Amino acid sequence: MLTCQRDAFSLPPDVHYLNCAYMSPLPRAVEAAGTTGMAKKRYPAGTTSTDFFDESDEARRLFAHLVGASDPNRVAIVPAASYGVAVAAKNVEIGAGQNLVLLQEQFPGNVYSWRRRATETGAEIRTVVRPEDGNRGQVWNERLLEAIDGDTAVVAIPHVHWTDGTLFDLSAVGRRAREVGAAFIVDATQSVGALPFDVGEIRPDALIVAAYKWLLGPYAIGLAYFGPRFDDGTPLEETWIGREGSEDFQHLVDYQDAYQPGAIRYDVGERANFILLPMLVAALKLVNEWTPEGIQEYCAHLTGGLLEEARSLGFSTEDPGYRSHHMFGLRMPEGLDLVAFKDELERRSIHAALRGTALRLSPHLYNDEADTGALLEALRAVSLR
Repeated sequence: MLTCQRDAFSLPPDVHYLNCAYMSPLPRAVEAAGTTGMAKKRYPAGTTSTDFFDESDEARRLFAHLVGASDPNRVAIVPAASYGVAVAAKNVEIGAGQNLVLLQEQFPGNVYSWRRRATETGAEIRTVVRPEDGNRGQVWNERLLEAIDGDTAVVAIPHVHWTDGTLFDLSAVGRRAREVGAAFIVDATQSVGALPFDVGEIRPDALIVAAYKWLLGPYAIGLAYFGPRFDDGTPLEETWIGREGSEDFQHLVDYQDAYQPGAIRYDVGERANFILLPMLVAALKLVNEWTPEGIQEYCAHLTGGLLEEARSLGFSTEDPGYRSHHMFGLRMPEGLDLVAFKDELERRSIHAALRGTALRLSPHLYNDEADTGALLEALRAVSLR
């Protein structure tokens, strides 16, 4: 099993950061890659035409390896998850009377493009509501499958819900989407990097991931896998670098109608960002080295005792089959003073996210028993009041 990797980060020793789902701290190696990139920009004569392509290709290869994709050219470099969703929304055929299946309170980056397309086409947004009481994860998954029917054009969901970490059975959802011919779009920003994902098994039409959370990368860059459904699509931007033959700078004005292969046509303009891209590559190397399986195992070991005692104090969590170990909601016992709880967390320098009546915990390899111990002390303190 992996050991704590706190030395790979620059977190202050007295801070208990249990909030990677909000934003990951930058690993030292990723920070160093960004510094090197800035230094390189001081003297642009050292940047050659191949530099516009080589690092992009490496990022594609590393991400493809991470998610089990056999063809790195199916990976696009995007500036945000919402950008990848907008690409998918632009290129999916939707007719009047069809429906688009979303989840209640899913992150807005995977909602607004679909709302626009529904308005433009006369389609219905079908929102699957979360259950209020017991067996939430199981019942929510069941409701999701029931919502997909012969009129469904798109199923656009996360892998885990950003508010409380509810885990969705993407293999089952993907099978159901294929049965009815619906496009299956997954925003895995809150899972890929820390939770295993295999595009060969799940078979999404698009898999979109922002880099600044579980990929441990910088803000304003991400990656998106696009399957065969999108092979002949239209990009959001008509970039020069997305066209066939763009490697040959001398002949860029010999304009080409053909795009680069696969999903490269969907790359954001100026994708060869000489600061962010090296940081992304360094982050992907770390995640591939540690592996999502290793991160899950570490987080499970770290939080096992925490959750057991939290339950004895009246807190509750989702059933194990419907949550992961890297991100989950701790629901409050009835009558607990949320304001006092928030103050207690702040007083102890514990960083986690209160979402409704749940405390969203999202640990990583930089956390250790000191962090979970501090949280337990806070739980005990508010439970005794």
